[in-house]
Amino acid sequence: MSAPQNKTIRHFLDLHHFDTATLRAILDDAATMKRNRAAYADRLRGRTLAMIFEKPSTRTRVSFEVGMMQLGGNVVVLKHDDMQLGRGETIADTARVLSRYVDAIMVRTGPETRLQELAAHAAVPVINGLTNESHPCQIMADIQTFEERCGPIAGRIVAWTGDANNVATSWVHAAVRFGFTLRLACPKPLRPPAALMDWANAEGTGAVVNMDTPEEAVRGADCVVTDAWVSMNHSMEEKQERYDALGPYQVNERLMGLAKPDGIFLHCLPAHRNEEVTDAVIDGPRSAVWDEAENRLHAQKAVLAWCMDA
Repeated sequence: MSAPQNKTIRHFLDLHHFDTATLRAILDDAATMKRNRAAYADRLRGRTLAMIFEKPSTRTRVSFEVGMMQLGGNVVVLKHDDMQLGRGETIADTARVLSRYVDAIMVRTGPETRLQELAAHAAVPVINGLTNESHPCQIMADIQTFEERCGPIAGRIVAWTGDANNVATSWVHAAVRFGFTLRLACPKPLRPPAALMDWANAEGTGAVVNMDTPEEAVRGADCVVTDAWVSMNHSMEEKQERYDALGPYQVNERLMGLAKPDGIFLHCLPAHRNEEVTDAVIDGPRSAVWDEAENRLHAQKAVLAWCMDA
């Protein structure tokens, strides 16, 4: 099978590549699919998604795999060490070969350059399932969750507390595209790169600001978001340095108490309980993390359908 060459390939790489209308249409489709799953059971019948995992995954793998099945499609799961990619075959050659077999490729990888190279040489849509630099599918699910709980996100306030990591980067992109205020409370060494803030300021649609303390960021916010402080990539020394720097940025009941009374808490998971967030918050009535995890399924079904123009 070779991909059609007579139309533009619909990659889903990063939120800032899209206009607001396109992102909104995808989210509207996700909400419709969630309300009426049976009506879309044949939408991707006969289509196949290849999923490449160069990093471990729970939610990304299960949500994409189940999502394709619910849309009537098929899935091939490829781990890095199981492929010739792990034995020296180039990303470009991998993209060319997979494009002859499947209708779309989802990749969960490290450097964003690997995602970009895959997309540059693929003749089918490529979807960013996570890179070191961004996590757009997660934030699509987050926006869906916020709007289910709180109504339209435009004009609202979202507070991020912790490390300005790949998830935070996609929140910055979303703030600009969806027109809400994003307050970032991060230790100075862990703040967003200047180039990202310059982009947000130049676009001018949303307000993205660095705050000096988590208390300033959270006060009056409609939503409080955080993420894990450490990963497998950090050495023991780096982990301890990060714990020391990020301790004051923990989301606990005191900090959540500064948000709006109906403000919600989001976390992309997995959570390191009682590090970046306490049990009382993540298991409390203001937590929307389980709806958020479920919405990975619905948002990604809509992304898949959009990418395959179905």
